Amino acid sequence: MKWLEMSTENCTVQRTLDLVGEKWTLLILRDAFNGVRRFDDFRHHVGLSEAVLAGRLRKLVAAEILHTVPYQEQGSRTRHEYRLTRKGRDLWPILVALRQWGETYVADPEGPVLDIRHSACGAPVHVVVECSGEHGALTPVEVTVLPGPAARRHTCDDRCR
Repeated sequence: MKWLEMSTENCTVQRTLDLVGEKWTLLILRDAFNGVRRFDDFRHHVGLSEAVLAGRLRKLVAAEILHTVPYQEQGSRTRHEYRLTRKGRDLWPILVALRQWGETYVADPEGPVLDIRHSACGAPVHVVVECSGEHGALTPVEVTVLPGPAARRHTCDDRCR
């Protein structure tokens, strides 16, 4: 079965984008990876309205990408910090890859805003797609894409016309 013959209704890329594909959600995740935890800090740093931020955070918590941890400052009511879950931390390579692509194609002429380095040795960090058979980095022309067990044949409906 060829790609155009396959249905995309159960595509995992589409499912992932349904959760994290919106610009503001990715910027919230960027900040969470860089240590932002509190609602007001997200709001000020990302520049979102309270309503939009609250909706995005609720969606990330419902998807178990973030979880809440209560805190209370002296003389104030209990509030919640937002922390990445393991599921959320597993999104880190996606954000690093987006940053890496941006540094290559749409970078600020003055240089990068972030310099991500390995803590142990100080070398720059980058994302690579590689073969699990230890053949190293791959490009799209070096891979074969085959239908997986959940692949379904595309059926023509109103979208085909």
